[in-house]
Amino acid sequence: MSEEELLNHFRPTFDDIIDRSTVVDSFIERDRYQLYIATLWANVVLDPVDVGLQEEDLETLHDVLNVEIAAVLGKAHSITECFRFVNSKNGERAMDAAKLTRNHKDLLLYFSSMILDPDGHKTWMDEVSSRSPHPSR
Repeated sequence: MSEEELLNHFRPTFDDIIDRSTVVDSFIERDRYQLYIATLWANVVLDPVDVGLQEEDLETLHDVLNVEIAAVLGKAHSITECFRFVNSKNGERAMDAAKLTRNHKDLLLYFSSMILDPDGHKTWMDEVSSRSPHPSR
């Protein structure tokens, strides 16, 4: 899909995220917005076909999301910055305030690990895999 097609495809979702993050008039609660965006990205990456995308659309969607995020939070913000927030003390407080379930928090933290420290994430996953009992063949 092109950037324009993705923008049109996700416009209702972007608008809904803005609506859910708006506290008073046009004041957007930044913490909530970042949690919604991180959740959107994690879910789309987990199953792009479920939202009508192909895996090859993810890179373009990443760019589209970064433009949307910058328009709301400022030029210095991106998907990566949203996950950096999730992985911070303030992000932890925001997840608690939003009453996210343990599984939802774990999903966001898992993606934070992949995005912020891909090498460390791979090492960690290799260690977890090596400790897991493997069925006999």
